[in-house]
Amino acid sequence: MMKKNAWVLLLLIVLGLVGGALVAMWLESVPGLSFLTRTADLSWSPAADLLVVGFELSIRIEISLLSIIGAIVAVWLYRKM
Repeated sequence: MMKKNAWVLLLLIVLGLVGGALVAMWLESVPGLSFLTRTADLSWSPAADLLVVGFELSIRIEISLLSIIGAIVAVWLYRKM
């Protein structure tokens, strides 16, 4: 039996999200499945200017229902390992 690792779970979740996003992109042209392919945009842009050093970071996430389904399948597969 393989020892479960948090990094493997994280990798599987990311792969599930990306896989779901790819399927959503491929199915965008199907009008009956628009509820699965519609994305919700989340963005976060922290910035700081401390006179000596400054930084700007921008993180943007577009998640669809198919991406969430992909992440759930990834967690299910991890539990089956």
